[in-house]
Parts: sequence; C-alpha cells; structure tokens
Amino acid sequence: MKIITDSAADLTREEAQSLKISVMPLYINFPGGQISSNDLTPDDFYERLENMQPDLPTTAQPSEGQFRALYEQAASEGEEILSIHISSGLSGTINAARLAAQHTAGRLVQVVDSLTLSGGERFQVLSAALLTQAGWTKVAVLQRLEEIRLSTEVVYTLETISYLARGGRIGRVQALAGALLKIKPIIDVDPQDGKYNNVGRARTVQKALEDITEMLVKRYQDEAVWVSVMHGRYAEKAQDLASLLQARLNVGRLEILRISPVLGVHTGPGIVGAAVMPMRLAADELKH
Repeated sequence: MKIITDSAADLTREEAQSLKISVMPLYINFPGGQISSNDLTPDDFYERLENMQPDLPTTAQPSEGQFRALYEQAASEGEEILSIHISSGLSGTINAARLAAQHTAGRLVQVVDSLTLSGGERFQVLSAALLTQAGWTKVAVLQRLEEIRLSTEVVYTLETISYLARGGRIGRVQALAGALLKIKPIIDVDPQDGKYNNVGRARTVQKALEDITEMLVKRYQDEAVWVSVMHGRYAEKAQDLASLLQARLNVGRLEILRISPVLGVHTGPGIVGAAVMPMRLAADELKH
C-alpha cells in the first residue's frame, strides 16, 4: 500500500525516502512567484519572510490535477493508496485529494483526514507506513490511525500572534487577537474537528512552556510517550521545552524538529510546541 501525505506533516527528507512516502507539496506565494514548500529550507524561508515585512506571503494548496497524477502513477503500479492529509479544519488540501480520488482509480484510494498537522500528522503518516510494511491490513491501519489521533496532543505557543491574525487563520481565538498581541497564547488542535483552540495564555514564552508542560503531564501522567518538539526558528526555546518535558514526562522517544515553511507563514519564526502520543500506539520500529 502506497502512503501519500503533504508537506504539512513535517517529515524529514530521510524519513520520506526510506519509507517510500510521497509528499505532495503545499505552496508559498512570494512577490517573485510561487515556491514549493518542499524546495525551501526553514532558514531560507524565514529570511524571505523578514525581508517582506510588514507584508506576508500567502499559501496555496495543491490542485486536484496534481493529486490525480500522483494517484494514477501509484495505481498504475498496482498499489492501493492511503493518502493522509492536513486537517480539513485548517486547510482545503484534503478536498482536492478527495476530488482526485473520485475521478481516478477511486476504489484504490483511501483519503484520510488527519484532523491535525505538523508533528501530529507526522505520527499518523509514519505509523501508516511502518504498519503497512509490517503487513497490517488497511482496515487495521485505519483503526490505529484513529486511535493515534484521539490520543495525540498537539500544543504550541507563539512569540507573537500577529502572524495568525494577519493571515486570518485564528479561527476560535479570533476574538482574543487584540488582547493576545502582547500575551503568549497557548493553542492546541482539537482532535474532533481539527481546528485551533486557545487553551491558555502567559506573560512570557518561558511561562507558556511551563504551562504546556503541566498540561501534558496532567494528560499523560506516567504513561510512556513519544515527544516531537517543533519550532520555527526558535532553537533555544525548543531546547527549553524539550528539557522540561524530559524531566516531567515518561519519555520513550524525543526529537526536536523544524516545522514546514508553509506552516511558518501563519505563525512566524517564534513558534515552539510539541506533539505527544503514547508509545503503546507506536509501531515497533519506533520504540527503539
């Protein structure tokens, strides 16, 4: 079974290549033209972003035609397709995937709404690829992906909410935008509808990281967990969060990763947070 995802899943290039996962790019529109987020490093992106201030680039989703071409290629090789994408509550990407699935070898394509993004989407994509390689059936893989979605927490804070406000991506926290411009919000992703929720606020980023840690400790307690700390261009605070979580959680696996430039458009460089899931739901290859 062929696994397809998008660049919002924050897979490393090595992960995608080793597991033969196809990554559909999301796009960033700069004044000079459109660039695939797969072709732009985080540091290159943030330099471009700073040079554009106070303007912002915009993002664009892949087209139905791009998905159709990818699906037809995989189908021509006789493979079933599991296509796992960024939350429908945050992007229209999955709509293009669904239309393409209907107009190509539809019976071979299963489109999955991850109802999350970044590290949370990454957990689902890596698990699907590894479980498929281990011989799990599609039904069993889909059931495990749902378990992972409901058991995963994706939570982050921002140095400033101005990027979310200017990009119109605040959703439920829109009413708080003005008050939060000088306060550090704590935002999570609701696993039921895949939208942002504002779950707290702090006066400093460090206090927000401590609050995030308390929130995760309360949820997972002593359960062994896989932790992906994610950041834009905020390595110092990412390390601070990793240290806090390592000290307070039963961490079975921990990594520090950069978020995709296409997500950075809406958050700016000062984003830091974590995706956390129970190790009991991880494929065996991820437990070592």
